[in-house]
Amino acid sequence: MKSSFTIPLAIILGGIVVAGAVYISMRQPAKLPNGGDPSLVRPVSSSDHILGNPAAKVMIVEYSDFDCTFCKGFHETMNQIIASEGTNGDVAWVFRQFPLIEIHPDAMSNARAAECVAQVAGNDAFWKFTDALFAAQPADPKTYGTLAASIGLTGNAFATCYATASTTLDARITADRQNALDVGAEGTPYSLILVKGSAGWRTPVVMNGAYPYDAVKQLIEQALKN
Repeated sequence: MKSSFTIPLAIILGGIVVAGAVYISMRQPAKLPNGGDPSLVRPVSSSDHILGNPAAKVMIVEYSDFDCTFCKGFHETMNQIIASEGTNGDVAWVFRQFPLIEIHPDAMSNARAAECVAQVAGNDAFWKFTDALFAAQPADPKTYGTLAASIGLTGNAFATCYATASTTLDARITADRQNALDVGAEGTPYSLILVKGSAGWRTPVVMNGAYPYDAVKQLIEQALKN
């Protein structure tokens, strides 16, 4: 009897947790306690790393750190979201760098390696490399070349890019990090759900942390419904 009631109770409690997360997210104020403002999120453009339809009605902009364990789990969640919710072109995922250099010594190196892959091989390669970096967490910078080769990069272009560490790439990473701070991020992952309405983009919905798949799915469904 005890076992028969345990599973239904777990399902009910899980539903309450998901519903609570959605409710809290939808009610978050525009101004956050730390002075951040979600409306300051930089507009999504062709220069962003986008997985899915660039013209999607719903854009999930994530600020992430490759050495963050919670980011690794959320990365898997977002891959699931795009595989299920992004197939009709209504949902897309934007990845922006938020290296937590204060606590992760290789955070900037990881971000720079990912940006080098994007520069030399394009958007699809960037996303494959993010998967590889998270799978290897914490990735040793000495293995970047091996990881790049594992996703099909050949030749010396990646190694040359990383070795020269252009100021342009570092400026991009720094700009992403600053925008994360401007919108109110104090840790990773920190995400904003941007919804396109008849009068333009609405006030973003904040996801502060590694939300579970069901919670993200419900927020997306609510956004599309409205």
